[in-house]
Amino acid sequence: MNHPNPAIVAQSAVRRLPRLALLLLCVAYVLPGFWGRAPWKSQDLEALGYMLQLAQPAMGEAANWFKPSLLGQHDPQLALLPYWLGAGFLRWAPAGWEDLFARLPFAGMLALTLAATWYAIYALARHPAAQPVAFAFGGEAKPADYARALADGGLLALLACLGLARLAHEATPALSQLCFASLIFVGLSTLPRWRGKSGIAIAVGMLGLTLSGAPSVALWLGVGGSVIRATGQSDPAQGRLRMLDLGLLALLCLLCITTAGALDLWRWRVVPHAMLDVHIMAKLLMWFTWPAWPLALWSLWRWRAQLAQVWRYPHLALPLWFVAVTVGATWFTGLTDRALLLALPGIAALAAFALPTLRRSLGALIDWFTLLFFSVCALTIWVVWVAMQTGFPAQPAANVTKLAPGFLPEFSGLAFALALLATLAWAGLVKWRISHQRAAIWKSMVLPASGAVLCWLLLMSLWLPLLNFARSYGPTVQKVQVVTGTARCLQYAGISQAQGAALLFHAQVRLQTAAQPSAECPWLVMDEKNRPLMAERLRVLGWEQAAIAARLGDRSDRLLIFRPAPESKDISPAQTNAASN
Repeated sequence: MNHPNPAIVAQSAVRRLPRLALLLLCVAYVLPGFWGRAPWKSQDLEALGYMLQLAQPAMGEAANWFKPSLLGQHDPQLALLPYWLGAGFLRWAPAGWEDLFARLPFAGMLALTLAATWYAIYALARHPAAQPVAFAFGGEAKPADYARALADGGLLALLACLGLARLAHEATPALSQLCFASLIFVGLSTLPRWRGKSGIAIAVGMLGLTLSGAPSVALWLGVGGSVIRATGQSDPAQGRLRMLDLGLLALLCLLCITTAGALDLWRWRVVPHAMLDVHIMAKLLMWFTWPAWPLALWSLWRWRAQLAQVWRYPHLALPLWFVAVTVGATWFTGLTDRALLLALPGIAALAAFALPTLRRSLGALIDWFTLLFFSVCALTIWVVWVAMQTGFPAQPAANVTKLAPGFLPEFSGLAFALALLATLAWAGLVKWRISHQRAAIWKSMVLPASGAVLCWLLLMSLWLPLLNFARSYGPTVQKVQVVTGTARCLQYAGISQAQGAALLFHAQVRLQTAAQPSAECPWLVMDEKNRPLMAERLRVLGWEQAAIAARLGDRSDRLLIFRPAPESKDISPAQTNAASN
């Protein structure tokens, strides 16, 4: 095949990235954030609440697995599969381990996303149009070695993306959508080489994405990607199977449509936008996909000669299609970063194809920028942690006290050891990178990926108690329990789903809607924001305010605690005042 190709790569530039180092890097990225972290508000906590309601329904009630609900409200996203997985693992969880067991399938989905992205880029790089130029006297990179080096670089680019860290470590439908989208991506990328396994990956990906609340995105990705793969094939022997492949795809699409219709999963939430939103969208793309997007643009520029007939070149067309569909979905559904999450595997693939075309000066610029950026970030995390533990330097310690009043720092030997080991590994990696080493096309992505993993690990170890205090409802629920004591049932009125999930998880109580006080449910909680709307109704039902549960200096999330009127029940003054102190 005659095609313009900017990739000129020698065999010496595609040496193997050590598998153990790559595996340890992925483990250091996947586990922190799933282990030891409290559920954060709001989506992460709400998702856990739906899982708890499915796994542990209220006494006398049966869980409706096809209509998950929390506080009597159905999930508007109707993302069934992630809630099923979390609730299924919750049923096996021992006491005190509920949050960890609920996150186990999501940790597996993140690991599967990383693996699928690697194999997808590897398969795309094996396409004849993506292979490097053959040298006159030999010595060019071998196809398998070249594809493996690009796949390593693409995986590193995915790990380096700033937007992946937090959302990929939450037990929410966004992560399951990312996982199943990546399965569609790898299934289409490996066609027709691994036809049977590829078909299974596409089928599981489309059905999983449909059941994860994105049936329309599943159809767009599956149908459009299959058309690209069909038009991009050049082997006549494979071409005779296209009608069978398209027939199977049609059946799969029909199955997805039928499933979505039967479960009422179609939800069109098209949001109109103004010209100002273009600026917001651009900012979201720039920070969320950094540092992969500059490399993706560079890749499109260097491979621009193939863009005129891009459908013939799946190594460009397929990632571009996934990025276009995801960016379009992000634009039409409210400019949310959760929708944009699905674009990261495609952007990482495009970034990988920029690596064999990078000039040495540009690679050095990437290295020095990421070295300075992540080193400063890691140093800042360490300085603030030392300030929290010792009070020196004084200014960072004062800032923590101001931003998180009432927080009491704690020392964890395990967290300190992990953070220290990661920092030493970063120092060794920097020393290796700036030394004279043989060129490898994935070297430019080592520091960005390792720096992102380092900072995420430091945040999830040294700063984890502070982040749990600031981003969870744990401290607020503890103050509710000081007032309500050993009550196992609470009535509620006007609280958010995240607040309800926090009461279910942290207090482990049964919740019922507001009614008259009873001996079984002698306390009622309400969000302070709704007091003007519901105060009169609660007074008529026989409730009076007893206390306020809130963090010191924080007026954003305050729960009001109500008790029966004095003639109904006497409450200790010590309990009444405890939650406000």
